[in-house]
Amino acid sequence: MHLYFPLILTRVKMHRCFFVSLHQVVVGTHIFTRKITLRKGFMSAGKLTIVPTPVGNLGDITLRALETLRSVDLILAEDTRTSLVLLKHYDIHKPLESHHKFNEFKTADKLVERMLEGLNVALISDAGTPGISDPGFYLVGSCIKSGVEVDCLPGATAFIPALVASGLSTTSFVFEGFLPQKKGRKTKMELLAQEERTIIIYESPYRVLKTLQAFMQLMGEERQAVACREISKLHQEYVRGSLKELVEHFTNTTPRGEFVLLFSGKESQKEAHNKDKKHSQE
Repeated sequence: MHLYFPLILTRVKMHRCFFVSLHQVVVGTHIFTRKITLRKGFMSAGKLTIVPTPVGNLGDITLRALETLRSVDLILAEDTRTSLVLLKHYDIHKPLESHHKFNEFKTADKLVERMLEGLNVALISDAGTPGISDPGFYLVGSCIKSGVEVDCLPGATAFIPALVASGLSTTSFVFEGFLPQKKGRKTKMELLAQEERTIIIYESPYRVLKTLQAFMQLMGEERQAVACREISKLHQEYVRGSLKELVEHFTNTTPRGEFVLLFSGKESQKEAHNKDKKHSQE
């Protein structure tokens, strides 16, 4: 017997279906063909849980994250070798599969099918929260489209601690992750130079100096900036000052480690006018 469920019925996803068996199901735009044996006429689908992992200090993982990793049926990891260090440290032994930017488009549909059949999956990256400059976006979208429940635990990410400790405005900000390396990089930087909110990007140590120099040309020497490296690690460091000062610092000091770069937003014309007016009154 072939049963076809419209999208509205797939939204009852994770809970119960009153059918004993089915061979072919239409979920969203995907057709999955399989044989399912349902317990006592009920089917319970699995779910995907996004689990943040420490960005440097293993002690930063949350109790809920550990509980989730111990309870799921499968853990998807960006790099299984890196993730095994964390899992072994906390004595977690679960099936582990690779899920990274080179295979996520190929594996997502099969993973969704397995979750629809009841598999509970945790997604982790090498460090921080999956989907934030890491794989995860495509799988999350595929799950939502197919009616699989998606949850994300709160936890570690590098740019929030960097922002809060930077001394720059936290009222509003824009996070750009890694800038394009080639095509579109100059255009993106020109747009960011006009941004009035605090700007946050990730950068490789090999490009830190060139990136700071490029932004200094676009933003001016006096724009305030902060370079944060090795967040939560042994050699964590914040370098604060004008772009000119940061360029001078990294001209004389070789950048090492993983960097978060922050730039104060461009003053609006109103703010600049008020500041000039205040100075003239003094």
